Amino acid sequence: MEILRTIYAEDMEDIATGGAILGTGGGGDPYVGKLMAQQAIRKYGPVQLIDIDQLPDDALVVPVCMMGAPTVMTEKLPQGDELINAFRALEKLLGRKIDAVLCGEAGGVNSTTPFVVASMAGLPLVDGDGMGRAYPELQMVTFSMHGVSATPMVLCDDKGNSLVLETVSNGWTERLARAATVEMGGSALLAFYSMSGATAKKAIVRGTLTLCAALGQTLREAKAAHVDPVAAIVDKLEAKVIFHGRVKDIDRRTVGGFARGTARFEGVEEWKGHDFRLDFQNEFLMAERDGKVLVTTPDLITLVEAESGLPVTADSLRYGLRLIALALPANPQWLTPAGIELVGPRYFKYDVDYTPFFTD
Repeated sequence: MEILRTIYAEDMEDIATGGAILGTGGGGDPYVGKLMAQQAIRKYGPVQLIDIDQLPDDALVVPVCMMGAPTVMTEKLPQGDELINAFRALEKLLGRKIDAVLCGEAGGVNSTTPFVVASMAGLPLVDGDGMGRAYPELQMVTFSMHGVSATPMVLCDDKGNSLVLETVSNGWTERLARAATVEMGGSALLAFYSMSGATAKKAIVRGTLTLCAALGQTLREAKAAHVDPVAAIVDKLEAKVIFHGRVKDIDRRTVGGFARGTARFEGVEEWKGHDFRLDFQNEFLMAERDGKVLVTTPDLITLVEAESGLPVTADSLRYGLRLIALALPANPQWLTPAGIELVGPRYFKYDVDYTPFFTD
């Protein structure tokens, strides 16, 4: 099997940073995820990153991720064994060996959790994910648009509890798993969406982990060369700067297993005199400038520190932070009618239709 690259512990710094940029404010604390992956790789060995086309059509591919409110994840750290326990329990349920690990979403923790399992299990990790970004609900993956069932699913918590779900739809999986996650203390580790290699070749967003690594490297090299790190990210992602300002107000609360809220900014420098607002549910989902809707999901909205270019998550927003807001184009799968129905602004109860921010 041809290997794209071998991932060592030191590589996780770039991957975690890049994942947090793509994570649109969600996916958990990248620092926590990085430490988990580095610890696993140092103990169990490096991870082989492969292209999905390297797997046979009858291979069994399983994604893993962490579920819950990011604000809880930073306070209730995983012990380290929950992910592999969920993975092995699902393998037992399926009655056959899993051939490769897949990333559920790009995000701070969830870009790195698959490396933990791949290292501990000694399995290759597919270069891709189910979103190309982060979304707050389990059914919000490209896998859903290709008929892949989220169940059987195994959830594990830090206390040693595990739960198996079999549901009638991916929407019901989200509802029941979310309720269980709340009871588990606000976060859980899970293995789900098992699929064949043939299905994975159609259903995944390709190249996500390579892009995460490249983004982290771009930021690191820009800072080392004393060039504008934000400009380097913008160039790498073909992104657009949509605001530069300071956080002036945050309304954030943990409700039903999500971190929900609104952040407001006042403009600085070229944006002085302008206002900016972000609505989020774990992830940044809608941006308004001067009272007018500017960008909505599924296009990506991300925040970076104005000086360092480092990504800022929704749960780490603080009064007075000077940040730059970027808009990034969504993966084309999300721009289909099925994609808009699954993750468009009206799903999240925003009274606006999706209007593409990026046009050809």
